[in-house]
Amino acid sequence: MFTVAIDGPSGAGKSTIAKRAAKEFGFLYMDTGALYRAVGLYMLRCGIDTDDEQKVSKNLDFVNVGLNYENGIQRVTLNREDVSEAIRKNEVSMAASNVSAHNSVRKFLLAFQRDTAQTQNTVMDGRDIGTVVLPDAQVKIFLTATGEARTKRRVLQLTELGQKASYETILAEIEQRDYNDIHREHCALKQAPGAVYVDTTNITLEESVNRVIDIIRSEYERFG
Repeated sequence: MFTVAIDGPSGAGKSTIAKRAAKEFGFLYMDTGALYRAVGLYMLRCGIDTDDEQKVSKNLDFVNVGLNYENGIQRVTLNREDVSEAIRKNEVSMAASNVSAHNSVRKFLLAFQRDTAQTQNTVMDGRDIGTVVLPDAQVKIFLTATGEARTKRRVLQLTELGQKASYETILAEIEQRDYNDIHREHCALKQAPGAVYVDTTNITLEESVNRVIDIIRSEYERFG
């Protein structure tokens, strides 16, 4: 199977670009961040402190996360409930960051991610795809942008969804999440060996998509 690993901080455009790239090549797209968001959502609904790994770990047995695809669009389920929209709420973002720092949660989801990539050509994005989940991926990309640029995009996204969004609050949350991701004990966010560095700060979405597609195509043609 041919696999593409796209890593980077929150708000860099990984999901949007990965989806477009997967569609371009007819690959499966997996948003691993959505899996962590689903776990975080479950813990929030149960009133569990997402910083407390012991409590989170004890409740993982009650979590059943799944992915379905409708017309090529990934839908996320939590205990058979479609939570594709619910996991995008802003309060779930920090919960996802918190639970993703727990090694027990990462182990809980790792097998699911790897098993999927072994059965079909896959584009997968997250924080540790090229370093931990798919270290042998044929293509590795580290996609990033400044915190300010990512904040503007997030505010626009939330506004379009009809949610209130404060620039200062979102920026603080992004900076905190970056710190958490970079400094966590297990599977910290970093550029994988051999990954192509792509900074989307000063380029348009279309330019970003085309750049990533070109990187994938050059390797896929050699692979095929």
